[in-house]
Amino acid sequence: MSVTGARPAGAEDEAGAAQAVRQMFDQIAPRYDLLNHVLSASVDRLWWWQTARRFKAILADPDAAVLDVCCGTGHMTMALLKGRPRGARPILAADFARGMLSRAGGRFGERRAGDEGAPYAVALEADALHLPLRSASLDLIVTAFGFRNLVNYEAGLREFSRVLKPGGQLGILDFAEPGGLMGKAYAVYFRRVLPAIGRLVSGPVAGGKDGPYRYLPVSVGNFPPPAEMLKLMAATGYAECAWRPYTFGIAGLYTGKREA
Repeated sequence: MSVTGARPAGAEDEAGAAQAVRQMFDQIAPRYDLLNHVLSASVDRLWWWQTARRFKAILADPDAAVLDVCCGTGHMTMALLKGRPRGARPILAADFARGMLSRAGGRFGERRAGDEGAPYAVALEADALHLPLRSASLDLIVTAFGFRNLVNYEAGLREFSRVLKPGGQLGILDFAEPGGLMGKAYAVYFRRVLPAIGRLVSGPVAGGKDGPYRYLPVSVGNFPPPAEMLKLMAATGYAECAWRPYTFGIAGLYTGKREA
């Protein structure tokens, strides 16, 4: 498989692809949450909870340094915060789409209002491929449905490895393409039904009349399958690499540790 990263229609190189992805998510930010809940029948909430639960031991450490990268509107961050004790150091929530990040910041502020001792998150406008963080400074990096949109998957994994401490953990929650009859039904929904619903709810946006929801099934189809993704993780410095499918393999969680 030769695909190395996201390539929205019309993008000729990584710089153009990154700009297209940023513009796309800035434009759908106001209705992003509604669309995702409708299109997933709110099962995305379960996936965030399962992912946070996988890292409960790290989250319970008040001194652990945690980053939610490609945080979108902050739902994964909020799930992670539920596992943090009072007085814990804040979670960093980073995204390069300002429209998405501003909505995440509002959500974080609402959660903290009236309870200064509650665990909280800090919004950080940053590119996942060029994080403004010290090397070997994080205990945990989690990303939910954002890694697939990076323009270079290998570069993303190497950058995450750079900022993780030796033994630090990585979790990548993203869509997959299930096999069998479920896979066939899913393919019809994803490629035909989803773009139409997305167009009705969000209206025409950049990238064609179906906008991001025409891009979405293409991006999932182009994303490396689990076996290949695990090989890429191992090749970029991660140990104990594993994939756990969620909801018949529609989504799944990749995990790994930065090698010492």
